[in-house]
Amino acid sequence: MLSFYPQFWTCAFDFDGRTSRIDYWKIVLVNLILGGVLSRISPSAIYIVFGVASICPGLAMNIRRIRDTGRAWQWIFISLIPFIGFFWLLWIELQPSADR
Repeated sequence: MLSFYPQFWTCAFDFDGRTSRIDYWKIVLVNLILGGVLSRISPSAIYIVFGVASICPGLAMNIRRIRDTGRAWQWIFISLIPFIGFFWLLWIELQPSADR
């Protein structure tokens, strides 16, 4: 069931390639659930380690997802625009995969 999740961690520094829409959202969902569970169990140490450890794999996965939609990786910086940047990036990540 969770065979896709170890790939999230093993491809932590792989900024090439693509991540499909379904794989992206499955990993986001698992990370949200794990983060919620870890914040309830140990609100400081384990949760902070998990959050810091998932920064680089999350960034790599976001860049691969943006590339999968047919855009350049630089679109990741759209999230830095105040107020609408997050929603614009979310819209990009919800788009279907481009033809390969």
